[in-house]
Amino acid sequence: MSKPVSPATVVIYSGGMDSYTVLHRALREGREVHALSFDYGQRHARELDIARVVCRKLGVPHQVVDIRAIHGLIDASALTDTSRELPDADYAEANLEDTVVPNRNMILLSLAIAKAVNIGAGRVDYGAHGGDHVLYPDCRPEFVEAMNAVAGIANFEPVTLHAPYLRAGKAEILADGLAMGLDYAETWTCYRGEALACGRCGSCRERLAAFEANGAVDPLAYSRRPDAAAGPAEDAGDV
Repeated sequence: MSKPVSPATVVIYSGGMDSYTVLHRALREGREVHALSFDYGQRHARELDIARVVCRKLGVPHQVVDIRAIHGLIDASALTDTSRELPDADYAEANLEDTVVPNRNMILLSLAIAKAVNIGAGRVDYGAHGGDHVLYPDCRPEFVEAMNAVAGIANFEPVTLHAPYLRAGKAEILADGLAMGLDYAETWTCYRGEALACGRCGSCRERLAAFEANGAVDPLAYSRRPDAAAGPAEDAGDV
């Protein structure tokens, strides 16, 4: 008797903790996972390097797509323009508006949907979550629902857009990952690509708050944590 073929999915995998959890969740579902990462000229490649390591370890097919040619179209952001100062603040629209990359998720999702059709995968997974709703329009339910509708009619083969944490916060995503026994030392969240996570940027602050909410210790080393009492972290080496 032939073994049933596992349904395939394309996971947009940045190397950060949200997409890392989404990747493992798809694997736990028994899906044939194809990880897809993008180099669009972001400030550093630390997440992409970690994504390569994780996929190699898991034996997951992984493609890093170089789309740096579009950098001039999306460089009005502190995440793509190194001349802009990165804000050190908690997540809020007024604080971190400069970290919005124009139309990023629509671009990445369109390419991921194309890959899904190309390989016969019926689904694309990505890590939009409730904590991003205040700041990023392309992580909000109405955007995901509209893109899902487009993915169903843009090709002869419909593709489903799956955002499992669309209405969950960072702490809930982390709780799910910790319950799966995931090692978040295999992720990178910091907006800066330095040897240690900075502990000051909005992304680091949100990550640390999620670990605190779960009563867990972040395995990453930090140069400085938001609470001064924590002091500088020891260098735990690169992941």
